[in-house]
Amino acid sequence: MQALYLLALEPVSESVADHNSYGFRPMRSTADAIEALFNNLAKKHSAKWVLEGDIKGCFDNISHDWLLANIPLDKQVLRKWLNAGFMENNLFNSTNSGTPQGSPISPVLANMALDGLEGRLREAFGGYSNYYRNMYKINIVRYADDFVITGISSELLSEKVLPIVQAFMAERGLTLSPKKTLITHIDKGFDFLGQNIRKYDGKFLIKPSTKNLKNILRKIKAIVKDNLAMTAEMLIIKLNPVIKGWANYHQHIVAKVAYGYIDYRIWQLLWYWSKRRHPKRGKRWIKEKYFKRIGAREWPFSAIGKEGQIFSLARAADTVIKRHVKIRATANPYSPEDEEYFEGRLQNIWSHQTKGRRNLNTIWRKQKMRCPMCHELITQETGWHLHHTHPRHKGGSNKLTNLILLHPNCHRQLHSIATGSNTKNL
Repeated sequence: MQALYLLALEPVSESVADHNSYGFRPMRSTADAIEALFNNLAKKHSAKWVLEGDIKGCFDNISHDWLLANIPLDKQVLRKWLNAGFMENNLFNSTNSGTPQGSPISPVLANMALDGLEGRLREAFGGYSNYYRNMYKINIVRYADDFVITGISSELLSEKVLPIVQAFMAERGLTLSPKKTLITHIDKGFDFLGQNIRKYDGKFLIKPSTKNLKNILRKIKAIVKDNLAMTAEMLIIKLNPVIKGWANYHQHIVAKVAYGYIDYRIWQLLWYWSKRRHPKRGKRWIKEKYFKRIGAREWPFSAIGKEGQIFSLARAADTVIKRHVKIRATANPYSPEDEEYFEGRLQNIWSHQTKGRRNLNTIWRKQKMRCPMCHELITQETGWHLHHTHPRHKGGSNKLTNLILLHPNCHRQLHSIATGSNTKNL
């Protein structure tokens, strides 16, 4: 039932959402939030101070009265959901405040409760006037219940901005955590979404945070420790998704040094793992069994499967560092005007991913390499654009069955047509 109501509520929430809110929203990601901070802090004359905000138990403390009064949803249904309680260890727990984590509609309810803070700050500091924006340099970036607010000075943030934020939160039954809500100079740096953001003698750099590095190493160490008796092939299968996932998460920032460090620590763990499995064998024998040279790679951890295929451990350092293009602040995936924009973003993302390029190739071959509009060949020279046969703003998905490739000019013509008859015929 919640998933059904979410289909109607999410387009509404996207239409009224803060421009710089990125958590639990379709087509937005942590990379967008980090890039927004880069835009706000990287320049020579950017703000030097940041307010790191952390809401104490956000999902558990949102006021039910505020939600019932402000969320455009059937009040009786919403009240039943909010007051339903939950079972844990065969014990019933009542819910007098908050929205249960894990339910389909909770992230949208929490986002709608926190939306409006950006507008509140703009009203207090001159609205959209460039003069006041340059004077105060107030900018907010929020991901779920974590947010960062920039400012021209620590006094401005502590004496003027913080009271506004506290009053906004109090209206919704929320409070800020005193220990985690900090005012920090950019030269000292701060952690946000697993990444450290700091200026080094005026040079702005974003790197994986120390805490994030420790967490990924702890996770990899646990996998190796829990699989001491497992074959090298199976260990590689377990480790590769973890290594690739972590490396891909940080591929838009300054992460090459961190990649090298992680690869070295993983090599150490696997060397000890190999020696433990064969305590009576020499180092040269262990190297020949588990660390054979593959192409130009020295000392790769690898194994030969039962059918002769080679399994090789992924290296974080092989991940290409590429700057992320931030989503347009006002873009709405449920707006017909932004349909072409999101198709372009999807095409760009797929073009830089192995799986994405494979998907593009599948669609291209399915169309017999021709544009469904003009029936001419689609080649590298002509270029191509992705197109949703059933538009996203009408509930269409990114599944391959709902996507086609068109020539750029054919795509523009199709989107300029007022009616959707041509799309249906495709």
